[in-house]
Amino acid sequence: MGSTAVTETDAGTTTTQADQRAGDELADFDALTGRYQRELMAHCYRMSGSVHEAEDLVQETFLRAWKASASFQGRSSVRTWLYKIATNVCLTNLESKPRRPLPTGLGTADSAPADELLEDHEVPWLEPIPDAAVEVAERDTIRLAFVAALQHLPARQRAVLILRDVLRWSAAETATALDTTTAAVNSALQRAHAHLAERGLTPDTVRTDLEPAKQQMLDAYLEAFWRKDIDRIVQLLTYDATWDMPPFLNHYRGAPAIGELIDSKCPGGVADMPMLPTTANGQPAFGLYMRQPEGHFEPFHLQVLQMASGDKVEHVTAFFDRRLFARFGLPDRLPADYVPVPGAPPTTG
Repeated sequence: MGSTAVTETDAGTTTTQADQRAGDELADFDALTGRYQRELMAHCYRMSGSVHEAEDLVQETFLRAWKASASFQGRSSVRTWLYKIATNVCLTNLESKPRRPLPTGLGTADSAPADELLEDHEVPWLEPIPDAAVEVAERDTIRLAFVAALQHLPARQRAVLILRDVLRWSAAETATALDTTTAAVNSALQRAHAHLAERGLTPDTVRTDLEPAKQQMLDAYLEAFWRKDIDRIVQLLTYDATWDMPPFLNHYRGAPAIGELIDSKCPGGVADMPMLPTTANGQPAFGLYMRQPEGHFEPFHLQVLQMASGDKVEHVTAFFDRRLFARFGLPDRLPADYVPVPGAPPTTG
């Protein structure tokens, strides 16, 4: 009886072993989707900058994988195969889509607090993503600053950088996934790094761990908004902090300017703005509510905070999209007697 041909796969196992393992995974497709759903969601989000699009892209990935499962030959792991499908689904999607920026990425001048607020719902803004929706080995790879910077890269450079730097694929694996050459992959990665460097993005600009001192600062930040203590809010920001708030085109630089903006443009007063903590893009976030004439509180905006190396906030993106509250598991209203800070005034009266 003839022997079975055996070759090495990219996972270091024999072809027959890989075939058996892949066959076991593909046999239960529901379990397969459950196993890879959240990490593919993170991948498609990095590529698209949109939670809604990422959900559709993941579903399209699984649909294509299901249709092609019978022809899967086990030359790579199922995980690698799924990422290859997902990457190409994303690239096809991006062919007809503009990039998703934040207001600070539009290249416009900083706004003054007295400037008129300019709203633009035609811009496909970058969206925040709940931490619970994704699975990542390193939180830095979904930081808002990192994903925003990715949106400035051409689609294929974006794909190369994610596959090489985030997923740690080799140049050869990346070239196979993108149907190109190793030389082209290396060139694209070099250009992507140069583009990110031009935007001032380094690992230090997106890496922050939530230490106990930072948690205390976040508690103080929540209390300052509840009391509408502008001086305290300013103290909790770095001197050159930035603030943007899609869909508004305006963006602001400097703690004093941000304080003046909140003081003059924010409609709430003392005890009008409770916040509930959450996390987005691996970063601290708050759902801010606004008191209504009837007394209760309704969603106002979702803040995603970028922490500085010290115990201060260096960038706040306030997303004015009430639909985000449900996506982040936040209630659609708070009762009139809700008080987020013990000892704080319960009403404006």
